[in-house]
Amino acid sequence: MVLRFDPDQSRNAFANDRSTRLGAPPVGPLRGSDDDGGKGPAGPGGKNDTATITRPKTRSKRPNLYRVLLLNDDYTPMEFVVLILQDVFNKTREDAMRIMLHVHNHGVGECGVYPYEVAETKVTRVMDAARKSQHPLQCVMEKQ
Repeated sequence: MVLRFDPDQSRNAFANDRSTRLGAPPVGPLRGSDDDGGKGPAGPGGKNDTATITRPKTRSKRPNLYRVLLLNDDYTPMEFVVLILQDVFNKTREDAMRIMLHVHNHGVGECGVYPYEVAETKVTRVMDAARKSQHPLQCVMEKQ
């Protein structure tokens, strides 16, 4: 496909734009359609000179989501779990307390649902913080 610059077309476009801004009717079409005899795009012969190229619509697939879960243990202090939930998962104090008590009573609790990379990062942050503080807290992720 070769694109050529047509100075007449750019002048018409400028005049069209300027007259539209001033409230006057447009000067005329940008493309030369003098040979169509006023019959529209089909012209006098009934054939359309333009071709439309259509692209197939691509739909992006939603990413798989993963649940981030905290596992209960008998050694990690409850306050540490609350701090982890606030720091890593941006939970309010009340939500963090609720999740921590759910983990304590049921053995496992959901901290959030994220795309794979985000879930993996959050699990790593929790495990690193627990290891650094010498707590056996476990955090895992599972496909939703």
